[in-house]
Amino acid sequence: MTMPKTIYVAGSCDTKGDELRYVAELIRAQGMSAVLVDLSTATPSGNVDVDAKTVAGFHPGGVQAVFTGDRGSAVSAMGLAFEHFILSRKDVGGVIGLGGSGGTAMVTQAMRVLPVGTPRVMVSTVAAGNISAYVGPNDISMVNSITDIAGLNRISRTVLSNAANSIAGMVRNRKEAEQDDRPSLGLTMFGVTTPCITQVVEQLRDQYECLVFHATGIGGQSMEKLAASGYLAGVLDITTTEVCDLLFDGILPATEERFGFLAQLPLPYVGSCGALDMVNFAGIDTVPEKYRQRNLYVHNPQITLMRTTVEENVAMGKWIGERLNRSIGPVRFLLPLGGVSLLDAPGQPFHDPEANAALFDAIESTVQQTQDRRVLRVPHAINSPEFCSEAVRHFHEISTRR
Repeated sequence: MTMPKTIYVAGSCDTKGDELRYVAELIRAQGMSAVLVDLSTATPSGNVDVDAKTVAGFHPGGVQAVFTGDRGSAVSAMGLAFEHFILSRKDVGGVIGLGGSGGTAMVTQAMRVLPVGTPRVMVSTVAAGNISAYVGPNDISMVNSITDIAGLNRISRTVLSNAANSIAGMVRNRKEAEQDDRPSLGLTMFGVTTPCITQVVEQLRDQYECLVFHATGIGGQSMEKLAASGYLAGVLDITTTEVCDLLFDGILPATEERFGFLAQLPLPYVGSCGALDMVNFAGIDTVPEKYRQRNLYVHNPQITLMRTTVEENVAMGKWIGERLNRSIGPVRFLLPLGGVSLLDAPGQPFHDPEANAALFDAIESTVQQTQDRRVLRVPHAINSPEFCSEAVRHFHEISTRR
């Protein structure tokens, strides 16, 4: 199948027209097709391929929903309109955008709905900050504009030239997904559950392509997006630690939608309590005052871990259990009685059988167990060969029943 080659160049031409046209010209100079799309919400610009009014017409509420006279609502509405516009195009080879915070929000909203592997480059004044809201669980390349995008100069020309050439190269040389007869599985891992996932992958790799996701907040989202998009044949969600950070102020949180795909798809699912013993913070000085007297472990100068308490484990168990109850496919949730991470073992700083017991009891008492949805106690530590073999065995069991 021939990949689309058209590159959409998007941004507000009323304030960044020169820069956007410069990028489009550079792409065309590479022999590629470029379509300049205006997302201006105040003063629509001329000399573009797709004007702002045309884009605004793709908003479900029509043009009038975009050009409201209020900048905040107009930016949000234009982002939605551009999302619908991009989805309507059948020739999207890639998208490149330029913008400040508003422009970045508009362009990346459309970028996020494109399939994994679609080249996307965003040159932004906010690219050096926290960009998770713009990127989400997607392979979007963010480029720091260095100077403001407010006129062409020796710095901006260099940055924009690099960005234009990069998107052109990505689209021209885009590699089609390799054919693999093995179905793909999603697995979640953290440093303290790596031995478990390594063993599980070793046992499954001959039959399945194993895609491992680092459970750093965005990792779980990425896995769930692929599951919802139909890329995965099953999930071994061994490491659910992102729930800790969501509920207790950590820096690597899940979203409230974690486990949401279980309610949408009947995928075989084996889950566990990997690293639910810890909340992640940055350096020790960043730990919130209310947690300063807790059991803290300095993992490295950039990461400090906090052991979860009995009360917190009860809350997590109920939260997870409520979401497991929404599942429409076969679920096996395994409780590793010997410990949930490398730090949760005899002699290790987070060993706390009482906290684990509270977690396990809360999950068991919350989950409405059926033939398809079961919670199972495993008398081994999560990284032990015995636990790994049990996880694989249960996955095979529910997979072959489909």
